[in-house]
Amino acid sequence: MDDLVERDGLYYKRFTDVPFDGEVTGKEQGSFSDGMKDGPWVSYWTNGQLLSKGTYKDGKSEGPWVWYNKDGTVFKSFTGTYKDGEKISD
Repeated sequence: MDDLVERDGLYYKRFTDVPFDGEVTGKEQGSFSDGMKDGPWVSYWTNGQLLSKGTYKDGKSEGPWVWYNKDGTVFKSFTGTYKDGEKISD
């Protein structure tokens, strides 16, 4: 993710004007398609604990998502089912 920049909602590799396609690893792990997050994603806190786990479709949260506090407990405010980037149920 450190090698990418976001412009107008799309991600690009630094110093290019072509939307990024491919996978990223590190604190955030997942895939991009045409500059948008797409498919399964996981993110981690700096202490190594899981931060979030879910799926993106066309750059928006889609389906079940689970968010965690730094101590590993579930962060219930954000956890739930998403459609088009909006939380629709717990």
